[in-house]
Amino acid sequence: MASDTKSGFSEVERAAMKERAREAREFKKLPGEEQVQKKIAEMSPSDQELARGIHALVLAVSPELTTKTWYGMPAYFLGEKIICFFQAASKFESRYCTFGFQDAAKLDDGPLWPTSYAITELTDEVAKTLSSRVKKAIS
Repeated sequence: MASDTKSGFSEVERAAMKERAREAREFKKLPGEEQVQKKIAEMSPSDQELARGIHALVLAVSPELTTKTWYGMPAYFLGEKIICFFQAASKFESRYCTFGFQDAAKLDDGPLWPTSYAITELTDEVAKTLSSRVKKAIS
């Protein structure tokens, strides 16, 4: 990514910061679930389908999980701490969507463990893996 010599940030990074500012202005007034549904509705049709499936999957893991957007992405919280998030492929013009975990997720497994997954399809196997990881993350 080429960065702007004045700001040091790439065009994509500046767009993400603008999206975060828009969230702070427009989305903060909305309930978390409404924020997430609005964000999913803005995604491409293929990203929407995957996002809806993952959204349902994550919320089915525990009634303690809540939602709101985080840097323009659907995110899932336990209390005030972000546990995981869904990043649409279109977010950074990637060829795949990403499901990632943040520091509050209890996934530690020795000196190395995965914190994000590339996803192109929500198969039964993918759903089982993600559900298991989310359960471990909030344990």
